[in-house]
Amino acid sequence: MNKIRVLFQGDSITDGNRYKAKEQEWDKNHQMGHSYAYIVNGILGSRNPERNFEFMNRGISGNRIIDLYARIYPDIIALKPDVLSIMVGVNDIPSAFNGPDGTDPKKYERIYRMLLDEVRTALPRIQFILCEPMLYPVNEEARDYAACEKSIRAFQNTVRKLAIEYHAIHVPCADEFARLYTKQPPSYWCWDGVHPTENGHGVLAGQWMKYTEELWDTL
Repeated sequence: MNKIRVLFQGDSITDGNRYKAKEQEWDKNHQMGHSYAYIVNGILGSRNPERNFEFMNRGISGNRIIDLYARIYPDIIALKPDVLSIMVGVNDIPSAFNGPDGTDPKKYERIYRMLLDEVRTALPRIQFILCEPMLYPVNEEARDYAACEKSIRAFQNTVRKLAIEYHAIHVPCADEFARLYTKQPPSYWCWDGVHPTENGHGVLAGQWMKYTEELWDTL
């Protein structure tokens, strides 16, 4: 039975504090971390054993789009995924979180496009899943959120644009969280303005599975 290889890429939100060292590879309980990627793995893998999913996580905390591009061969192309899911951008924003130096939206788009082009050249049949980067207006971080909102919106618009151009699946997140803020405050979904709580990761996983539901019958 052929495997369906699904690779998650991104920053700490995807990383989920997964084990990364070579000597830790034996411990299969910690390879996916504890992010939305872990939740997707558990739910899709258990519900669809006949699809023979193989999930991989190569998110790295602190990464920007340029960092993903820098490790494009060992952590994407060499793994030969059938599906590549990307969520990146929060570390590209100039902010109190990251320091004053960020990634200009035009540069973000240019590097993101280079990454997609090179991956598709190497793996012509790959399916892209592009997830919106997110910030959350949490407590004392709300002022920084307001200052960063313009940048995150620009990155979200870029992700939507690239999803159309590359025939990728776009996973929207911002509108769903805005809806949920009427039920529980942002701090219920994210603890520091950047990193989701377990509840927030559950929302991300739910959105991911909702928008990718029809993909699996095409592979």
